[in-house]
Amino acid sequence: MSEDTITANAVELATELTIAWLANPNTRASGEDVPAFLRTMHDAVTNLSSSTAPAAPEEPATEYTPAVSVRKSLASKDHLISLIDGKPYKTLRRHLAGHGLTPDDYRQRYGLKPDYPMVAESYSEARRDMAKKIGLGRKPGARRTEAAPAAEPTTSGRGRRKAAQAEG
Repeated sequence: MSEDTITANAVELATELTIAWLANPNTRASGEDVPAFLRTMHDAVTNLSSSTAPAAPEEPATEYTPAVSVRKSLASKDHLISLIDGKPYKTLRRHLAGHGLTPDDYRQRYGLKPDYPMVAESYSEARRDMAKKIGLGRKPGARRTEAAPAAEPTTSGRGRRKAAQAEG
Protein backbone atom coordinates (compact mmCIF):
# COMPACT_ATOMS: atom_id res chain seq x y z
CA MET A 1 0.00 0.00 0.00
CA SER A 2 1.13 3.51 -0.64
CA GLU A 3 1.57 6.00 2.16
CA ASP A 4 -1.34 8.14 0.89
CA THR A 5 -3.69 5.16 1.05
CA ILE A 6 -2.56 4.35 4.59
CA THR A 7 -3.11 7.96 5.67
CA ALA A 8 -6.58 8.06 4.04
CA ASN A 9 -7.53 4.79 5.74
CA ALA A 10 -6.20 6.10 9.07
CA VAL A 11 -8.30 9.26 8.78
CA GLU A 12 -11.43 7.29 7.88
CA LEU A 13 -10.90 4.81 10.70
CA ALA A 14 -10.18 7.56 13.23
CA THR A 15 -13.33 9.38 12.09
CA GLU A 16 -15.47 6.24 12.45
CA LEU A 17 -14.06 5.56 15.92
CA THR A 18 -14.74 9.12 16.98
CA ILE A 19 -18.33 8.94 15.68
CA ALA A 20 -18.86 5.67 17.56
CA TRP A 21 -17.44 7.25 20.72
CA LEU A 22 -19.80 10.22 20.42
CA ALA A 23 -22.79 7.96 19.70
CA ASN A 24 -22.35 6.25 23.06
CA PRO A 25 -24.99 7.72 25.37
CA ASN A 26 -22.65 7.45 28.35
CA THR A 27 -20.08 9.73 26.73
CA ARG A 28 -20.33 13.24 28.05
CA ALA A 29 -18.11 15.39 25.88
CA SER A 30 -18.22 19.01 24.95
CA GLY A 31 -17.61 20.25 21.41
CA GLU A 32 -14.09 21.31 22.48
CA ASP A 33 -13.13 17.73 23.38
CA VAL A 34 -13.98 16.25 19.97
CA PRO A 35 -10.98 17.58 17.96
CA ALA A 36 -8.54 16.48 20.66
CA PHE A 37 -10.10 13.00 20.73
CA LEU A 38 -10.04 12.82 16.92
CA ARG A 39 -6.32 13.74 16.90
CA THR A 40 -5.61 11.11 19.54
CA MET A 41 -7.50 8.44 17.57
CA HIS A 42 -5.71 9.42 14.33
CA ASP A 43 -2.31 9.16 16.02
CA ALA A 44 -3.20 5.78 17.49
CA VAL A 45 -4.46 4.40 14.17
CA THR A 46 -1.43 5.78 12.31
CA ASN A 47 0.95 4.19 14.82
CA LEU A 48 -0.83 0.87 14.52
CA SER A 49 -0.90 0.89 10.72
CA SER A 50 2.70 2.08 10.32
CA SER A 51 4.17 -0.81 12.25
CA THR A 52 5.30 -3.33 9.66
CA ALA A 53 4.90 -6.46 11.68
CA PRO A 54 3.56 -6.78 15.16
CA ALA A 55 6.40 -7.97 17.31
CA ALA A 56 5.39 -10.74 19.62
CA PRO A 57 6.30 -9.71 23.12
CA GLU A 58 8.62 -12.21 24.68
CA GLU A 59 7.15 -13.58 27.83
CA PRO A 60 9.66 -13.89 30.61
CA ALA A 61 9.95 -17.35 32.05
CA THR A 62 7.42 -17.37 34.86
CA GLU A 63 8.91 -18.58 38.09
CA TYR A 64 6.36 -20.65 40.00
CA THR A 65 6.82 -20.81 43.75
CA PRO A 66 5.22 -23.88 45.34
CA ALA A 67 2.75 -23.26 48.17
CA VAL A 68 4.41 -26.02 50.25
CA SER A 69 7.56 -28.08 49.97
CA VAL A 70 7.54 -31.32 47.99
CA ARG A 71 8.30 -33.24 51.16
CA LYS A 72 5.30 -31.72 52.94
CA SER A 73 3.03 -32.40 49.94
CA LEU A 74 3.74 -36.13 50.33
CA ALA A 75 3.76 -36.22 54.15
CA SER A 76 0.33 -37.82 54.61
CA LYS A 77 -0.90 -41.13 53.23
CA ASP A 78 -4.48 -39.84 53.25
CA HIS A 79 -3.99 -36.89 50.88
CA LEU A 80 -1.58 -34.99 48.64
CA ILE A 81 -1.09 -31.28 49.18
CA SER A 82 -1.22 -29.26 45.99
CA LEU A 83 1.85 -27.19 45.23
CA ILE A 84 -0.44 -24.68 43.49
CA ASP A 85 -2.70 -23.69 46.39
CA GLY A 86 -1.53 -25.73 49.39
CA LYS A 87 -4.86 -27.55 49.83
CA PRO A 88 -5.18 -31.32 50.41
CA TYR A 89 -6.63 -33.56 47.68
CA LYS A 90 -7.07 -37.33 47.37
CA THR A 91 -6.37 -37.05 43.68
CA LEU A 92 -4.80 -34.12 41.83
CA ARG A 93 -6.02 -34.78 38.28
CA ARG A 94 -9.28 -32.80 38.43
CA HIS A 95 -7.61 -30.01 40.41
CA LEU A 96 -4.88 -29.72 37.78
CA ALA A 97 -7.39 -29.75 34.93
CA GLY A 98 -9.13 -26.82 36.58
CA HIS A 99 -5.86 -24.92 36.31
CA GLY A 100 -5.29 -26.01 32.70
CA LEU A 101 -2.46 -28.40 33.54
CA THR A 102 -1.72 -32.02 32.82
CA PRO A 103 0.16 -34.14 35.34
CA ASP A 104 3.30 -33.84 33.19
CA ASP A 105 2.96 -30.03 33.03
CA TYR A 106 2.55 -29.93 36.82
CA ARG A 107 5.63 -32.08 37.37
CA GLN A 108 7.64 -29.95 34.96
CA ARG A 109 6.44 -26.63 36.45
CA TYR A 110 7.65 -27.55 39.93
CA GLY A 111 10.63 -29.72 38.95
CA LEU A 112 9.15 -32.96 40.27
CA LYS A 113 10.33 -36.46 39.40
CA PRO A 114 8.36 -38.39 36.76
CA ASP A 115 7.13 -40.84 39.41
CA TYR A 116 5.57 -38.11 41.62
CA PRO A 117 2.12 -39.52 42.53
CA MET A 118 -1.15 -37.92 41.45
CA VAL A 119 -3.26 -40.00 43.88
CA ALA A 120 -2.95 -40.35 47.67
CA GLU A 121 -1.59 -43.70 48.84
CA SER A 122 -4.55 -44.71 51.05
CA TYR A 123 -7.04 -43.73 48.32
CA SER A 124 -5.12 -45.81 45.80
CA GLU A 125 -5.11 -48.83 48.13
CA ALA A 126 -8.84 -48.51 48.79
CA ARG A 127 -9.56 -48.39 45.06
CA ARG A 128 -7.26 -51.38 44.44
CA ASP A 129 -9.01 -53.44 47.14
CA MET A 130 -12.44 -52.57 45.77
CA ALA A 131 -11.38 -53.53 42.24
CA LYS A 132 -10.03 -56.89 43.43
CA LYS A 133 -13.20 -57.51 45.41
CA ILE A 134 -15.46 -57.08 42.39
CA GLY A 135 -13.12 -59.10 40.20
CA LEU A 136 -11.55 -56.51 37.95
CA GLY A 137 -8.22 -57.45 36.43
CA ARG A 138 -8.90 -61.16 36.15
CA LYS A 139 -8.91 -62.96 32.85
CA PRO A 140 -12.33 -64.16 31.67
CA GLY A 141 -13.11 -67.65 32.88
CA ALA A 142 -10.31 -67.62 35.46
CA ARG A 143 -11.28 -69.00 38.82
CA ARG A 144 -10.78 -67.20 42.06
CA THR A 145 -7.80 -68.31 44.09
CA GLU A 146 -9.87 -68.17 47.25
CA ALA A 147 -12.18 -71.18 47.31
CA ALA A 148 -15.59 -70.41 48.70
CA PRO A 149 -16.48 -72.78 51.54
CA ALA A 150 -18.85 -75.47 50.34
CA ALA A 151 -22.28 -74.96 51.79
CA GLU A 152 -23.82 -77.94 53.52
CA PRO A 153 -27.13 -79.00 52.09
CA THR A 154 -29.90 -77.62 54.17
CA THR A 155 -32.94 -79.63 54.90
CA SER A 156 -36.18 -78.46 56.33
CA GLY A 157 -37.47 -79.65 59.66
CA ARG A 158 -39.64 -82.28 57.97
CA GLY A 159 -36.68 -83.61 56.02
CA ARG A 160 -34.65 -84.01 59.21
CA ARG A 161 -37.44 -85.94 60.89
CA LYS A 162 -37.74 -88.30 57.95
CA ALA A 163 -33.98 -88.77 57.92
CA ALA A 164 -33.99 -89.50 61.65
CA GLN A 165 -36.85 -91.98 61.26
CA ALA A 166 -35.06 -93.77 58.46
CA GLU A 167 -31.94 -94.16 60.59
CA GLY A 168 -33.44 -95.38 63.63
